[in-house]
Amino acid sequence: MAQFLQLKDVHFAYPERGVVVRDVSLQMEPGEIHCLIGRSGCGKTTLLKLAAGLLQPQQGQVLLQDSHVRAPVPEMGFVFQLPTLLNWLSVADNVLLPVRLHALVTDDDRRHAQQLLASMGLSNLLHARPAELSGGQQSRVAIARALITRPSVLFMDEPFAALDAITRDELHQDFLALCKAQGTSVLFVTHDIGEAVFLADRVSLMQAGAIQEPLAIDLPRPRLADLRYSAPFAALCAQLRRSMDGGV
Repeated sequence: MAQFLQLKDVHFAYPERGVVVRDVSLQMEPGEIHCLIGRSGCGKTTLLKLAAGLLQPQQGQVLLQDSHVRAPVPEMGFVFQLPTLLNWLSVADNVLLPVRLHALVTDDDRRHAQQLLASMGLSNLLHARPAELSGGQQSRVAIARALITRPSVLFMDEPFAALDAITRDELHQDFLALCKAQGTSVLFVTHDIGEAVFLADRVSLMQAGAIQEPLAIDLPRPRLADLRYSAPFAALCAQLRRSMDGGV
């Protein structure tokens, strides 16, 4: 299958921290969900920013559909650790904000926003303000906002890290359903091995700025809640944990 997103021998160093990303190569296929895992400080968030054009590599190159990535482009969407919703806007208007920044909002845009929010179980909160929402609801709004422009690729930096386990598990399934419906490719950063195995088609482990060969997650889709208690799921989690700990 043709490569969709490619990082080729990407290298990056901060003046005060030294080398953070060491000659990393990574390829993603169209529609793939690829998770980066690793301990804090391993370089995974910096690598995400390089892939998204938020940082420029000092060596190597980033290609999206064979075009060099030198800055974020319209076909990219972003979800960060905090939802960063605007408190003075309604839920619907927060979702429509990326459209409004570049063009007039159309009736089709409003219908799409309502569909996304309905898919996230928020149809009754279109006119609510962020302060009236729970943390999980705010995260759902942030995901809908990232998908409103129908991006071909979504970059996500530990977006569910602050949520309780039950809310996070529910969000995982809603998120996977939306990405499948829109055909969205995802590069997802997490430090949670179980989250990576549940979401991903492939998982790459980062350690000290370098990246290991990705592990294929050969688990059935759709990914249902009971999968987390299965032997294949536990075996993949254990394999990744051994790799993270330096085991064979």
